[in-house]
Amino acid sequence: MEPYELLAAARRRTIGTKQTLKAVNAGRVKVVFVARDAQEHVVRDLISACEQKGVEIIYVDSMHKLGKACGIEVGASSAAILNS
Repeated sequence: MEPYELLAAARRRTIGTKQTLKAVNAGRVKVVFVARDAQEHVVRDLISACEQKGVEIIYVDSMHKLGKACGIEVGASSAAILNS
C-alpha cells in the first residue's frame, strides 16, 4: 500500500508537526510521515525525536499530497498513524 493510502485509511492519526511531536514523545505513534518539501527547521525536532525513540519515518514527496491524504485542503509537513 502506498504511504498516502496508509495514512488516509488510518482511523487514528495526527496532522502537523506540533501534534505529531507530542504523540511521539508520549509513545503513542506507530509510524511518522514527513514531507520532503517541508522546511527543515519545522521538522528537525520531530525527526530527532523519532530517531531517539525508534519510530519509523516514511518520507513522502509533497506537503500538499500529505495534507490531502489527511483530508485537509492545505499542506501538512508531517503526520502520523497512532497506536490503536
